[in-house]
Amino acid sequence: MNDTIACSRERQFDIDVTVLVVNYNTGFLLDRMFSALEAAKADLKVQVIVVDNASRDDSVEILRSRYPNVELVENLVNVGFGRANNQALPGVKGRYVLLLNTDAFVSPNTLVKTTNFMDANRQFGILGVKLVGEDGFLQPSCRYFPTPWTVFLRSTGFARFFPRARLVDDLTWDHASVRTCDWVPGCYYLIRREVIERVGLFDPRYFLYFEEVDHCREVQKAGWKVVYFPFTQVIHLGGESAKSVTDLTSSGRQISLLQIESQLLYFRKQHGLPGVVGSIFLSILADLTIAMKRLIQYRGMHRALPHLKQAWFTIRLFFETNLASRSTR
Repeated sequence: MNDTIACSRERQFDIDVTVLVVNYNTGFLLDRMFSALEAAKADLKVQVIVVDNASRDDSVEILRSRYPNVELVENLVNVGFGRANNQALPGVKGRYVLLLNTDAFVSPNTLVKTTNFMDANRQFGILGVKLVGEDGFLQPSCRYFPTPWTVFLRSTGFARFFPRARLVDDLTWDHASVRTCDWVPGCYYLIRREVIERVGLFDPRYFLYFEEVDHCREVQKAGWKVVYFPFTQVIHLGGESAKSVTDLTSSGRQISLLQIESQLLYFRKQHGLPGVVGSIFLSILADLTIAMKRLIQYRGMHRALPHLKQAWFTIRLFFETNLASRSTR
């Protein structure tokens, strides 16, 4: 990594940050997102590339008419979040690449603060910031890698019996200090240019979900660290594009089929076939446990059925993905 960094220091870039935005049916958010981005860049030279994933709303018209300086890539079909970002890489000109969601609104001077921090701390390859909802409440911003065991503990509620388990999210601290972490969410995802040149961006098998989890793991394997930066924040609505991609299963607590598939792909890639088989066993055990609780509590199958369906979806997707080795779309 040292040779890569030394080489990068000698290079000169005309653009400070290339902002990659993937849009899917969120035209109603574009004005607010761009307005916040403009206030966040200060005197930095910024390139913006928007990949539109075959939106059915007026997104493309808005981009063409109101933002002529934005480089627009129009897809005829929705290729997913990771692939769309990968698609924009040949046009990247910045020394940093920022992945920004259309439902993520950055605070003033955020780009300046985060790029200055990365300039001064070259051991970090990826940076994320404090995320808050529209209501101001903290969202998970500094996260641990999931494992089959921690996913099981979280989904069943058994985590309270294992207080030392490192669940994906830890919101018990004040999020007021810089902290090295496993991964940061992709709604504000600042990447050093040489990281992309060496590691690439997202594994194209992930249509949606787990892209940044997998990428952060690969970046750390290559020798860089991932950092949470608390001295600015992003208002993140969350899930606006996903609402247009897939419906949740009948219970609001159930996860989408895309999440199940991506989780299987991730565990197979990072933990091997034994790991993904173990995750399936624990996932089914969790669903059956929750279904039994619902059946006892409510004395009716209508509350238990969604969890039984989810167990079936997990088994079905395992085989449809060729034992969690390829995407279904």
